[in-house]
Amino acid sequence: MIKYVIETYDLRKLGGRGYRVKDVNLAVPKGCIYGFLGPNGAGKTTTMKLLLGLIQPDSGTIEVLGQKMSPKNRFEINARTGSLIESPGFYGHLTGQENLEIIARYKNLGADDIKEALNTVHLYDRKDDKVKKYSLGMKQRLGIAIALMGKPELIILDEPTNGLDPAGIKEIRNLIRSIPESYDSTVIISSHLLSEVEQMADYVGIINKGQMLYQGRLSEIETGDTSLEEVFLEMTKGA
Repeated sequence: MIKYVIETYDLRKLGGRGYRVKDVNLAVPKGCIYGFLGPNGAGKTTTMKLLLGLIQPDSGTIEVLGQKMSPKNRFEINARTGSLIESPGFYGHLTGQENLEIIARYKNLGADDIKEALNTVHLYDRKDDKVKKYSLGMKQRLGIAIALMGKPELIILDEPTNGLDPAGIKEIRNLIRSIPESYDSTVIISSHLLSEVEQMADYVGIINKGQMLYQGRLSEIETGDTSLEEVFLEMTKGA
């Protein structure tokens, strides 16, 4: 049995005049919710795209679910992975059900997988509505439904509560917290909001300017009378 579902070694990706990601070493334990925390532009989305094989590193290696990521096997690895990167993209003229049917064909999944995912994100009663009529929160939940289809071993969610109102944030937060137990999956969520990561994650990785500043249990980052917020602000000073 693998101990870590993701391990990266000295991961680098150039961008513009410097590195978008520099010497990043991730170790994501199996079965946890891993909060990938950092200011906007810190390198979170770039790292997640690298983990999914959507872009290639300039140097370093990536292991996902016990396999080394490469252009040759990324589809095999991604078949065991669900993801929502940046804003979810849908066909607005199609219904929620029809959008999920497209993904189901790609992943070789069936009607039961679609139904279960829609029920999990509380959209089954709106499955026949066109997506262009969905609210932002509903679109976000539909994106998470796509990530959950087929109960993947690893789920990667990029800023899943971004742009939502407080009620929507709470709903998505509760949903994410339920995933490891109900789906037997490991979840990585990125966020620039410490408060969100605090309320969902067991482990945290803090990144700023493309470099990892801290990685470990969330509870272990607090030291003495220093609050977690103070530690985070000090680590990301000048961002």
